[in-house]
Amino acid sequence: MANHAAEAIASATDVPEVKTRKPSFLGTVRKYWIFYLMMLPALVILFFNNYLPMFGILIAFKKVNYQIGIWDSPWVGFKNFEYLFLTKDAWIITRNTLAYNALFIVLNLIFPLAFAILLNELRSKLMAKLHQSIMFLPYILSYVVISYLVYGFISPEHGYLNKTLFPLLGIEEINWYFEQKVWPWILPIINTWKNMGYYAVIYLAAIVGLDDELYEAATIDGANKWQQMTRITVPLLTPIITIMTLLQIGRIFNADFGLFYLVTRDSGVLFPVTNVIDTYVYRTFLTVGDVGMSSAAGLLQSVVGFVLVYFSNWVVRRINSENALF
Repeated sequence: MANHAAEAIASATDVPEVKTRKPSFLGTVRKYWIFYLMMLPALVILFFNNYLPMFGILIAFKKVNYQIGIWDSPWVGFKNFEYLFLTKDAWIITRNTLAYNALFIVLNLIFPLAFAILLNELRSKLMAKLHQSIMFLPYILSYVVISYLVYGFISPEHGYLNKTLFPLLGIEEINWYFEQKVWPWILPIINTWKNMGYYAVIYLAAIVGLDDELYEAATIDGANKWQQMTRITVPLLTPIITIMTLLQIGRIFNADFGLFYLVTRDSGVLFPVTNVIDTYVYRTFLTVGDVGMSSAAGLLQSVVGFVLVYFSNWVVRRINSENALF
């Protein structure tokens, strides 16, 4: 009898599953039309600024003749891409671009994250804001300015290192712009110094948003600052760290032109360690004047960046979907 009563109650309380119908796109637009109307100006700007210029992709597959126009210029297929792979410098520029950018990604993660955590520990808000401003200043400086700052330090004739510091230490002067072995150290230092403030501000904003109760509970449990950092701060910052890393991976085939061209003062002796895809394409364009080759290099960099971001995001999604970019 009890079993029958239990079955009756269970059957009475069972609610049939209602299949919800997914609204169509037109239905969604009709329902939220005011939001789409507000978004329309931004979409128009995005179309004209980001998508309409993609017409220039055609230039990468043509031998442009300005007299007859882009449409009527002859197609050359992938011939414009050949000079990036068939020249004697292909291995050098590819190696330098990938190696430097991979190092930059690591440095732009470690140092900004460490400084963001240290800034968050400052009890004086005034000092924290002062340090943030000082760290962020190099980011807004152009590489033209930075190249002269660097030249002021390492100039062979009047540089601070050669003429002031080295004589005090008894070190011989170095002709920096003719020494290949020092630039794989100088370029990462300059890149980290310039971008550290920007990434530190992003990580600091994420740290400020963390729940203080987690740190209070950890303090009660006897956790020191190092344990709080490694077991609370860094794990909770994993999503933003992943996103920032993925965005940098997307530009791993693009080198910062100002860093490798202006800071090195285009010294030919340094080409084996400073020549990257962007500077190589620029010098080729100055020599040959073929806009098709330059467009082919830009298209290749964009495609490779897109593939790397998509693949990296797929790997992240397989490990933890919550940390994926999309």
